[in-house]
Amino acid sequence: MELQHISRRLSDAVDQLRFGAPVATVYNPLVYARSLHEDYLQRFGTGQPEVILLGMNPGPWGMAQTGVPFGEVDAVSRWMGLKGEVCRPHREHPKRPVQGLSCPRSEVSGRRLWSWAEQRYGSAENFFVRFFAANYCPLSFMESGGRNRTPDKLPRAERDPLFAACDRALVETVELLRPQWVVGIGAFAENCARRVLAKHEVRIGRILHPSPASPIANRGWAERAEQDFYNLGIEL
Repeated sequence: MELQHISRRLSDAVDQLRFGAPVATVYNPLVYARSLHEDYLQRFGTGQPEVILLGMNPGPWGMAQTGVPFGEVDAVSRWMGLKGEVCRPHREHPKRPVQGLSCPRSEVSGRRLWSWAEQRYGSAENFFVRFFAANYCPLSFMESGGRNRTPDKLPRAERDPLFAACDRALVETVELLRPQWVVGIGAFAENCARRVLAKHEVRIGRILHPSPASPIANRGWAERAEQDFYNLGIEL
């Protein structure tokens, strides 16, 4: 089993789900950015990383544009050197246009994460020997005004089948890659990993999320993240 197979099964499963108000628009970049997403998997998801970094779900200017977790456009195109076509979603929110690698916006969380990786490891190839980045949920949810709605805020009737599909994909990814660690980027991802992987021989931890909504992250995210890794016992 390859990551591409896991990704496509997850994409098909979540594409069958429906979401009501206040969610107005749902993006599935595993569909419209599939070629770029699968270039990422083929380039950087074929080894046995020590650490899987696990995020929540796509940000509007990151993975929603590129199909890559925390996929800030410059990092994806310049540092990772990824290529692929990004189509338009079937239903596009007017305040969240999908422009792929031509998107002029920079996702702060992704820029912080990948800038740290580049400064610490130099090349993407060096970084991905030890790390792999994935998102728990592949869907991006937007309210009518364009506001992002995180999957944990969905009503239970919508959340449960979504999480069931995401749980299966996470288990399959861990069983395939066999990491020593799954490190949640933020509390939600850590909690998902602890719940889903409780019976698996993998260590679970957390680093600070690089979101600009976090005052702590705005005061030096890279330094705090490195301290979090150190506290977990992960040498950089």
